[in-house]
This record gives sequence, structure tokens and C-alpha cells, in this order.
Amino acid sequence: MWHLTCGDLAADSVRRLLGEGDGEAVRVLRDDLAVGPLADIESPPCAGRVAFWEGVWPAALAPRPDFASGLADDAEWLAGLASQPRPVTVWHGDSASEQLLLARVAAALEGSSLPFREVPCGTGDSRVGPRMAVSMHAPEALVALYQPRAVGPKRTAELASQWRAAVQDNGAIRRWADGRFAAEDHARIDGQLLAACGADWMPLARAMAEVMSRCDGFFATDLFLYWRARQLAQRGTIQLSDSTAADYRGVQARRRH
Repeated sequence: MWHLTCGDLAADSVRRLLGEGDGEAVRVLRDDLAVGPLADIESPPCAGRVAFWEGVWPAALAPRPDFASGLADDAEWLAGLASQPRPVTVWHGDSASEQLLLARVAAALEGSSLPFREVPCGTGDSRVGPRMAVSMHAPEALVALYQPRAVGPKRTAELASQWRAAVQDNGAIRRWADGRFAAEDHARIDGQLLAACGADWMPLARAMAEVMSRCDGFFATDLFLYWRARQLAQRGTIQLSDSTAADYRGVQARRRH
């Protein structure tokens, strides 16, 4: 059985619960599917997707992931998923990335006879407060949640259709609400980040935390928000004390006077 998770923290939790061996294997897919263009994500070498992450990652931050090989490996592995013998289980919560992973796997398995299961670990509500990602659960909670459900052909087709629509929309951001994905540009998140910055110097981390606390529909990560702050600084909308720092936690920010 393949157990697929979105991100390393979720994978670690599932490994602690299940172990590996005896036919059980955890595969982690690290791409945050909620952000960035998707147009070529299934077409190695995934040049557009790679370029996006190369830009998001701070130039001074090491070690730097090998985005080119990682994204291409994911695409090739998923392309061959239906033709291998192991059943597939996707663990997911209320993270837009987790829901997009579920939809992406459904697209890979549509029309296949391979057993396909899901382990829902969320509340169904993607708003800040009630939402839960797999990695947010304590180990004992995951034990209770481990009740795999078969994903039937109708649900597989619906999820696959959602994935294809997300790829075609090719939005900058995808929010998940009421079981659907909605694409948008950066205007909303940038406006929130600008509003969170004061007229006087303040820690950028504080402004980012304010945005995270109000970001319904997807988990805005610190890496993503630091990139948006650098983009705003390039436009002259805000000032950063250091726009090249590897670690945003020492960076001060303010709105342009």
C-alpha cells in the first residue's frame, strides 16, 4: 500500500502510526500545490513550475532544494501510478494543498482498477480556526482517524475534473472552500500584507503572522509570504531593511511614506 501525504511533517506522523515494511510505504509529495502556476506540472521538466519555486526560495537560503529533479520525479511517478500493483491511500485535511494532492492522484488513477482510498483528517472547513491539516493532529488522534474510505469511480471522476480545471486555470493562488477550488491572483494576499505593515519599522514576521491569522482557504506559508514581501519591496510599495536575507525573522518592514 502506498500512503501519500503532502509534506514531510504529515509523512512523519503517518510513518509513526503505520511504520514501513509489510507492504506499507509512505511517499511524501512536497510541492505546495495551492500556490504558483500549474500549467506544466504534469509535463517534465516542469520548467514553469520550477522557475516559480526558484523565485520564491530566497537566494541566500541553504540548502537549496533541487526543484528541477523533485518536480519532474513527482510528475513521472504519478504518471506511472496506475500501472503499478500497490493500492493507493491519500491522507488529507483542510489544507488546499492536501485537497489538490487528492485531486491530482484521482486524475492519475481515473479509469484504473487499482484500489484507491482516502483518510480524511480535516473538519471540511478551510477557514482559520476550525481547519486541520494531517500534520496538526497528535499521534493518538491519527490512530482514531485512520479509517480508510474507498474512493469510488464517481468521486474519482469529480476530483480528477477539479484537478484538470485547476491546471487549466493556472492561477497564482488556489483557495479551497465548500469542496471546491477558486483561483485568484496575488492582489488579495498582497493587500493584506501591505495593510499589516505599519508606517514605522516593525518586524516583517509580525506582519506575516497577521496575514496568516486571517488567511482562509489555504495555508499561507512563511516562505510564500516572505517572497510576496520581497515582490512588494521591488515595486516600491513597502520597504524592507534587508531584501536579500535568508531568514526573514531579522528583517524589518514598513510601508512607503
